[in-house]
Amino acid sequence: MKPEYKKILTVYGILAIFFIVVVLITPGDAEDFGILTLIPAAFLLVYIFYTKRILESLMLGGFLGYLMAYKGGFFSPVNDSFLEIMMDGDMAWLFIVCGLMGSIIALIERAGGAFAFGEWVSKRAKSKKSTLLWTWLLGVVIFIDDYLNCLTVGSCMSPLTDRHKVPREFLAYIVDSTAAPVCVLLPISTWAIFIGSLMEQNGMAPEGEGVAYFIRTIPFNFYGWFAALIVPLVIIGLIPIFGPMKAAWKRAEETGVLAPPGSEKIDMKAGESYTPPEGASIWTFFLPIIILVAATIFFDVDMQKGVITTCAFIFVYYVGTGIMGPEEYMDVFIKGIKNMLMPLFMVVLAYFFAAACDEIGFITYVIEIGKQFMTPQLFPFVVFLTFGITEFIMGISWGMYVIALPIVIPLSAALGANPFIAVGAVCSAGVWGSHICFYSDATILTSAASGCDNFRHAITQLPFGLLGAILSGICFLAVGFLGIGI
Repeated sequence: MKPEYKKILTVYGILAIFFIVVVLITPGDAEDFGILTLIPAAFLLVYIFYTKRILESLMLGGFLGYLMAYKGGFFSPVNDSFLEIMMDGDMAWLFIVCGLMGSIIALIERAGGAFAFGEWVSKRAKSKKSTLLWTWLLGVVIFIDDYLNCLTVGSCMSPLTDRHKVPREFLAYIVDSTAAPVCVLLPISTWAIFIGSLMEQNGMAPEGEGVAYFIRTIPFNFYGWFAALIVPLVIIGLIPIFGPMKAAWKRAEETGVLAPPGSEKIDMKAGESYTPPEGASIWTFFLPIIILVAATIFFDVDMQKGVITTCAFIFVYYVGTGIMGPEEYMDVFIKGIKNMLMPLFMVVLAYFFAAACDEIGFITYVIEIGKQFMTPQLFPFVVFLTFGITEFIMGISWGMYVIALPIVIPLSAALGANPFIAVGAVCSAGVWGSHICFYSDATILTSAASGCDNFRHAITQLPFGLLGAILSGICFLAVGFLGIGI
């Protein structure tokens, strides 16, 4: 037997013993688990850092949670969990939107739009610094939806940043920091619509005025502000590059290797090589993006209707002008969907792990701990920290808002705290936790579009995310103790 196989068997043998011990020490009722609810989360983080294999870590972490909850009868609940995840409306929406976004990007690439766009930008951004600032600016401008943002900016700017030997980790950091952090700051975004609707459902905003009330939280979405503004400060050198990101820059400069090892597994353009058509027009890039943004806004910020409209427009435009034939269009269209399967599968496993944590009462336990420190003054800070950690562990993005706002809104009223600051703290917590999570949808899709291994993307972005979190925490403490709005 090969030595590497012996090592694998040894590791899995130890894991089997560990799982059995955990099952034996956990009570029969999940309500009695207490601190034991943290075991799957702790296991997940340790295993990710040890193996760097996120798919395997999520799968094993999820199984551990279901073993704790159901002991020997775990198989049926696991099976039901996957069925519920795949049949969920939000997951169906995710597959449709991200799959068709993969098609749109592949079609733009094949038509030479991305190449033409790179040439257009290169005439205006001749240096490394200006190219990175253009990347940041493009991310800020495409603010309708974080998926649209990261998939578009990452895939279109990677060829240009590659020319300047920018490590893919840094490109992914810029893209990720101008996706959700910017969406949560602007009222014309899918995030604003979603959070505003939750404010209506939970009695904080009158019907039809959710977005208007959301606007009043924007000044207090501190993490969104800091995450977006730290990026240009790093690019121009006011904030130095530090931590693992510094090593990524050193690798790129000394060896010319821009993508960290393993990036080809998640890169949505891995293995693609073709020559752009001669005379590729910049409009093959701009017109589809303009239609995508305009259609999304026209349909009440409905991203699904936006991508479907854009696919139809590209067919008429590209086939009608002879850029490609109907058969080539469909071949590229299907290939684009295939490119998104690996990232989407990772998101499914992230939801599976989150479901396992929910089965053993992880969120309830964390919230109960946080409640012990809730005073009117500390309330915004505790909300930010508690739900930020929850989002980091579970990686469920909007799902966290569905859980948190029904708890935070009445609590703020009971404590006499400003509800708009409280909702701003929840918004910031969701963005922060998603931003630094190894397996959140934002991290996965940014990594896929930027061509960067998602573990390396998360680990190099983490120090900058923590910097933004520290500054945000200080602000939430300040507004809490200054009694703003009380």
